[in-house]
Amino acid sequence: MNRTSHEENIRSYYQTLYAAWGRQHWWPARTRLEVIVGAYLTQNTSWSNVEIAMRRLRQGRLLNLAAIRNVALPELEDAIRSSGYFRQKAARLKTFVAFVDTRYAGSLSRMFAQPTVKLREELLALNGVGPETADSILLYAGQHPVFVVDAYTRRILERHAILPANAPYEEIRELFQRSLTSVAKTDNCDSKADFAHPPSPMSVARRSDTTQVYNDMHGLIVAVGKHYCLKSRPACEQCPLKEFLP
Repeated sequence: MNRTSHEENIRSYYQTLYAAWGRQHWWPARTRLEVIVGAYLTQNTSWSNVEIAMRRLRQGRLLNLAAIRNVALPELEDAIRSSGYFRQKAARLKTFVAFVDTRYAGSLSRMFAQPTVKLREELLALNGVGPETADSILLYAGQHPVFVVDAYTRRILERHAILPANAPYEEIRELFQRSLTSVAKTDNCDSKADFAHPPSPMSVARRSDTTQVYNDMHGLIVAVGKHYCLKSRPACEQCPLKEFLP
């Protein structure tokens, strides 16, 4: 299958999934910092574990830059214990806040006003920030037009014979961005699946049409991976993407 066919398939996947399920309302969060913290915490764990940690941070009034800056490290570690690797993640959150303080005078608005390529390079230079975390921060907290590649994306591409699961991150990201940049944002925002998140301030934040399509597509891929394209027992017969299987 040639490159053009792959891009046509990706566009068809988006249209099919959106028609079936509508908007999934990623990222479920109240503020930009909640998205950023969630992007760190979700590394190597399930979203349900992240939600527990986020509730504890919220209860402790720790979901703001000043609180993370000033809280004692053991207290921060205890608050996010449910997310796993809590010592590493707590230290990395402190590092992120120090980065915003040093480079952008403690302002997320100044940080996100930077060009996408420049800010992406700066984020990737931080300890504990890989491409998926950086792109999640850019897309979901900063409304920058970058597509997020995760394990579900890789699994779907391999099973649909588009790219191997171990393809380079940038190759997959560029494929989705080429495929989806020209796709028109769908006006219907209603979620049509029981597993969709309810709307939140960040999920309905103002963004460009391209950024909205990237946002929706990643959320839809997460839904496919969690409910149908399972790692050991895929439920292909019930999946909306069944017709596209080779």
